[in-house]
Amino acid sequence: MTATATAATTHVAPSSSIISLTAPFTRASLTKISDALARAASTSGATPNPEEVHAAVLVPLCNVDNVPGVLLEVRGKLRTHSGEVSFPGGRVDDIDPSFLAAALRETHEEVGVLPGQIDVLGEFGPPERSLRGLRVWPYVGFVHPSGDLHPSIRSRSSQNHDPDTHLGMTAVSTTTTTTSTSTSTSTSTSSSVLPTSPRINTPITMPNAPLPSISLASLTISQPEVATIFHLPLSAFTSPARLKSDLFRAGSPYWAIDVSDLVPPGVQWAPSDPHGRPEIGGGREGRLEVWGLTGWYLSLLMKVLKVYK
Repeated sequence: MTATATAATTHVAPSSSIISLTAPFTRASLTKISDALARAASTSGATPNPEEVHAAVLVPLCNVDNVPGVLLEVRGKLRTHSGEVSFPGGRVDDIDPSFLAAALRETHEEVGVLPGQIDVLGEFGPPERSLRGLRVWPYVGFVHPSGDLHPSIRSRSSQNHDPDTHLGMTAVSTTTTTTSTSTSTSTSTSSSVLPTSPRINTPITMPNAPLPSISLASLTISQPEVATIFHLPLSAFTSPARLKSDLFRAGSPYWAIDVSDLVPPGVQWAPSDPHGRPEIGGGREGRLEVWGLTGWYLSLLMKVLKVYK
């Protein structure tokens, strides 16, 4: 069966979506997303394996010019898979009290978004392994403009970095202590304890009022780790001109998305792999695509939101 034939089983169903794909995100729509993620997470049952190396990424939802979408980056020259589209995020370090804290830290380092700007909405899965062998845990958050920080958001952000407060997987830690007489190793893990219905803290009190848009020009990206950032509108997830059928790890169908025209002029992306290997390069046939693990996760999220079936 071809990729095209198989991917057709992943139906695009914008009329079934639990949120609007064209109207700006609102407090009410964030609540719907949060509730849907809580339901999806309750059935995944994923727990971290202490024998694996873990990474965490943030799927940053945002309004730009009153258009709802996802903030994405093209990886810079100092990173593996440079010239490819990805979420902000990276490896979970020993200093990170949780996987979520790692995703928020990396988001701040890479694109300049402070943790206090982010309303964490939930997580989804199951977590897959990257081509480098890292188990990648995806979280979803809404990004507020830096000038519209709300006190409750600041407070909640500080809790995310408190080792005694667990929003998301507690980081898997292995500690080795060596003395003159003995060496001991201890490993601890914790299952996900994201709130089943996270609080939605926004500077807007009316539930259906559009939330403020962010300005991409105001974000400080970490060059040369990040080549550029761009906004992928939610409407792109149902655009026939953008959707390209693909198979994730030669098995599960999903939709890759052509974003060649969404990045700033002059941005160079990785060339297509001459051998046609999946997930290698910026995309297929010379395009820049949201594909591979990033594309797969976005397809999973669209299924949670009932944009795809």
